[in-house]
Amino acid sequence: MTVAVVLYTSDLRVHDHPPLRAALQAADEVVPLFVRDPGVRATGFAAPNRNAFLADCLADLDASLRSRGGRLVVRTGPVAGQVRAVAAECGATEVHMAAGATGYGHRREEGLRDALRGQGVELHVHDSVTTVVAPGAVTPSGTDHYAVFTPYFRRWAREPLRDLCPAPRTVRVPEAVRGEPLPARDEVKGVSPGLPAGGESRGRDRLTRWLRNDLAAYEDQHDDLAGDATSRLSPYLHFGALSPVELVHRARGAHTGPGAEAFVRQLCWRDFHHQVMAARPDASRRDYRTRGDRWRSEEEAAEDIAAWRDGRTGYPVVDAAMRQLRHEGWMHNRARLLTASFLTKTLYVDWRVGARHFLELLVDGDIVNNQLNWQWVAGTGTDTRPHRVLNPVVQGKRFDPRGEYVRRWVPELRDVKDGRVHEPWRLSGPERPDDYPEPLIDLADGLARFKRARGRD
Repeated sequence: MTVAVVLYTSDLRVHDHPPLRAALQAADEVVPLFVRDPGVRATGFAAPNRNAFLADCLADLDASLRSRGGRLVVRTGPVAGQVRAVAAECGATEVHMAAGATGYGHRREEGLRDALRGQGVELHVHDSVTTVVAPGAVTPSGTDHYAVFTPYFRRWAREPLRDLCPAPRTVRVPEAVRGEPLPARDEVKGVSPGLPAGGESRGRDRLTRWLRNDLAAYEDQHDDLAGDATSRLSPYLHFGALSPVELVHRARGAHTGPGAEAFVRQLCWRDFHHQVMAARPDASRRDYRTRGDRWRSEEEAAEDIAAWRDGRTGYPVVDAAMRQLRHEGWMHNRARLLTASFLTKTLYVDWRVGARHFLELLVDGDIVNNQLNWQWVAGTGTDTRPHRVLNPVVQGKRFDPRGEYVRRWVPELRDVKDGRVHEPWRLSGPERPDDYPEPLIDLADGLARFKRARGRD
């Protein structure tokens, strides 16, 4: 009886799962294994919202495997040691896992390969599991990665998609291999009250409904803050409860118009960031491009940072977005751009401060997309217009013209009508709310400071 191990990381699903399929083809029995890695917790990445969503994903994965005759084995400890122990217990000769893109993921693979080599177990690392196109699969001549999105997108769009792997009908797991109880969502403290439920089943249901009802209008409506017309699939993609390859297949199959291509383009942004981070792993903490910024220190900007985190900046669309983040553990993509621009360019605070706060709350927060999106907005990343500054008043009037998004999240302004909600300081008399703060800074003053600091006078 031959046995293989499938090490789950950020790919918590049974549909379109190349490592699981390869293991089932190679062996009579398979051990689906998830290791609760203390190394991840030590990085501060195991935030409450993601821990709660992870618990949902693991419970759903276990249920899917049990419906096929299997189960999920959960262990806690260093990954290499736990995988090696499981392989020894069941006599496995192969371990299959998805490729990682971060420095931590690469070190995990190297450590695991070294640990398994000593006991004659072969490690198989599979690409195109957490991304559509593997990092490094397409490169420009003369360098190891694309630093600008548009030429990357042109190449990426021409790459053939791999075929989807069907979900297995049967998964046989050796009886002798035991695991720990699954973590439970209700055991996690400090979870955002509006956090969505996780798991592949819920992700697939949401995907099917969204493709049917909303994809066609995505190109025109995805920036509408109040309309909330984005897919909200990012948490399921982050945990691998949905396959990005399947999303591209299904989006293109469901609709041939601009809505589908606009959505696929957003999936390409994920891959773009993964290939940047794979080539430059230190971009998770260092400027991808140095602009000579002299950021205000956290001590100097402490009150401004606190107001930004709490949604008390005096700029309604910024405050609405920050309050949505705290309540849901998620934020509309347009709002992410606005809040990041306000912190880094209007308040002139280091992007790492904002990225750290987002990682404390975002259910879809990951090192690759979070850090590189923040760098893009801050002008230290891959944006070809690094000096652009998003005006929160202009952006609010454009993407929330009737003020519905603001009034949804900033109850102090619920009685202010229409677009006037974006400039409450201009109101007078009983119309002006007395419990909403004045703006932290005049936008013109913030812009002038940013230009001086960047040498753009």
